[in-house]
Amino acid sequence: MTGLLLAAALAAIATPLPAATGSTHAARPAYAPTRFSVTVEGRGPDVIFIPGLSSTREVWAASAARLKAHYRVHLVQLRGFGEPAGANASGPVLQPFVDDLAAYIRANRLHKPAIIGHSMGGLAALMIGVQQPALPGRLMIVDSFPFIGPVFGAPDLAAITPRATQLKAMILAQAASTKPDFAPADCLASLPVPATPAGNMSNSGQGACIMRHGTAASDLRVVGQAMYDDMTTDVRPDLGNIIAPLTMLYPQDDRLLTAAAADRLYADAYAGAKGAKLVRIPGSYHFIMQDQPAAFAAALDAFLKR
Repeated sequence: MTGLLLAAALAAIATPLPAATGSTHAARPAYAPTRFSVTVEGRGPDVIFIPGLSSTREVWAASAARLKAHYRVHLVQLRGFGEPAGANASGPVLQPFVDDLAAYIRANRLHKPAIIGHSMGGLAALMIGVQQPALPGRLMIVDSFPFIGPVFGAPDLAAITPRATQLKAMILAQAASTKPDFAPADCLASLPVPATPAGNMSNSGQGACIMRHGTAASDLRVVGQAMYDDMTTDVRPDLGNIIAPLTMLYPQDDRLLTAAAADRLYADAYAGAKGAKLVRIPGSYHFIMQDQPAAFAAALDAFLKR
């Protein structure tokens, strides 16, 4: 499961967020983030969705449409993925994004939001959980690792950093000659299942389409740096800091891993997260939301009620 690694420029003028149903706080001016954009839909308890590397908020569109009748949904999108890179055009990406998201939560007085992240977005959610444990009300991690190294046979940061440096250089070398296409996605759930799954990323037509769209819509400067940041981040020693209920969804398909092998891989990765609920989603590749939408929706509902 190496899906973590594959694949508006200026902050908008602040506008008020709608008040959440049942909230004790009045609507307040929205914090204008610099590292990401956000769309807000619905009313109710706050739910934040974070896409992964080279992914746009489109990966969460179906989930948002389903939840917005009862929740206030914040659809985050990293600048450089589906929109101009802005502040992410140079320098570190992942930690500044996490800091910006924490500031957004605080400035807008979001009370114990549920935070849901896929792939690199899942790592970002874990980082908030370990660095700012009082902020999230609950965390859902969708096919992400607290450290990707063991997937590559690298037990620690020293072992994985040379490979991360090499991959970053390869991607950045292509950045000057590759321009992102910010056209909207057109990836219907009714797309036929491909005869051959898209690598280890998706085994559904919609998932493969969303993956291709995200790749085409991503600035390679941001991709290269974000991938490096992802590969060289290890929050395993700090998983015990997390106090919010933690649910981790992981995919399993016999064409990639047996159920026993998948169980072992993710159990080992999250051994330090005491009380974490690990949920295997059979018949799925990396894009669980698209590959098994009914199973994902059921797991999401159970998580929000946990």
